[in-house]
Amino acid sequence: MNDPSQKRLFLRVFPSVMLPMFLAALDNTIVSTALPAIAGQLGEVERVSWVVVSYLVAGTIAAPVYGRLGDALGRKRVMVMALGLFVLASIGCALAPSIVALAAARVLQGFGGGGLMTLSNALVGEVVPPRERGRYQGYTATIFVSASSFGPVAGGWLTQSLGWQSIFWINVPLGLLALALTLRLPTVKPVTGRFRFDYLGLGLFTFTIVPLLLALEAAQKFRIESMPGVAAALCLAGVSGFLLLRQQTKAPLPLLPIGLLRQEAIWRTTILACCSGATVVSLFTFIPIYLEVVRSTSPTETGLRMLPLTACIAVGGTLSGQIITRTGRAAIIPSIGQPILAALVLIFAFLGPYLSLGQLPFLFFATSIACGTAMAVVQTTVQMVAGPRMLGAAAASIQFSRSVGSAMGAALVGAVLFATLAATDPETAKLFARLVETGPEALASLSPSRLAEVQDQIATAFRAAFIAIAGFPLLGAWMAWTMPVRRIDNTPRPDQPAASAQTAD
Repeated sequence: MNDPSQKRLFLRVFPSVMLPMFLAALDNTIVSTALPAIAGQLGEVERVSWVVVSYLVAGTIAAPVYGRLGDALGRKRVMVMALGLFVLASIGCALAPSIVALAAARVLQGFGGGGLMTLSNALVGEVVPPRERGRYQGYTATIFVSASSFGPVAGGWLTQSLGWQSIFWINVPLGLLALALTLRLPTVKPVTGRFRFDYLGLGLFTFTIVPLLLALEAAQKFRIESMPGVAAALCLAGVSGFLLLRQQTKAPLPLLPIGLLRQEAIWRTTILACCSGATVVSLFTFIPIYLEVVRSTSPTETGLRMLPLTACIAVGGTLSGQIITRTGRAAIIPSIGQPILAALVLIFAFLGPYLSLGQLPFLFFATSIACGTAMAVVQTTVQMVAGPRMLGAAAASIQFSRSVGSAMGAALVGAVLFATLAATDPETAKLFARLVETGPEALASLSPSRLAEVQDQIATAFRAAFIAIAGFPLLGAWMAWTMPVRRIDNTPRPDQPAASAQTAD
């Protein structure tokens, strides 16, 4: 970045999009380590999962809404609205007197946080030239992964030192700082025409997403008695989704960019983002359980072994962004990186039990870098193809597909894991369900011979689960191989005015 104009652009844009994205990603994970303290003070332990699920559901619903509002009203203005809602909701969370009130405040916080993520990516596409966006998307991938990894650590420290309310109070000064930085961004006039919001589409979208995410969340808990409810929720989501698609094809200004998604480059990129989210979240979810159950590591040791996996995805994202900026080549990066990722996951599936604990971090390091090869590519490609008129909708489609892909991927892998256990030994399957809920103490009463048998059965089930995970990057690689857009060009198409021409200070 030797060009002084590029340095000025970086200093003006990156801090302004970095902090809102950091806040949104942080609040996805910071609450997890505070849940025991929240349940201990507010009671209603059986409802404490609402605190996490409510934010996830609201953020997923909010993504396409902010995409359309940003396209119509201006992304800078809508970002200010999202930050204001996020800060006010954070105050409501800190003051919540009950789990129900906290979950309600988390819904509002999710509606704000979902906008921060979508609008941050769209703002990069709005003020940065196409080729340079690869560099910025690599930086934002670094911020997202760093915040997600830092969240549990920060949540645990704040809860222990200042109480669980502090994990929400910290958002107030950070949110106000993000607001001040957002106001520094150049004002870009919306390029859309007359705007009418698609309220019917939002309603159908909500009735599709809420039962879908709740069903996937319930499916991950491996409880047989919850399966009828999961099936009913999936049926409701399916019917609502069918009605949504019919309505969106007829709506004059649809909530979802159906016309955009018909373009081959867009739908292939969206599926690649979905597969990327499924891979990353599945690995982050199941490798710690594997290490503690099969390799008998302590929670502290598990965290240390996982550091290369959680901390180095940003390296892959940053390297991908630099390659895009320097060469313009985009699709080739996941075309190579995703098959390598699948091979590394398969190596872990078959050789994991035979590798020493000292060797595993090296495998995790390589896996992590390969995971990052899709992050910068998907946003950069979809923003170039969509153009300024649909920039927000395109960014929202990527954010939405990652969220749904993450939930569906974890649920699918969990189903493979549990089904393999149930087919091998139903008693071991029940024991594993208790293990997921209560931790390693579920194995404390087992005899040494039974413990060895259980660990061997669980190891076999995990092998099947990791084979399933390897299928996600293979599908993503196919999408990348067949992507019609191979390069990112700084020269805009006739219907895409250059970024500098769109900007009005």
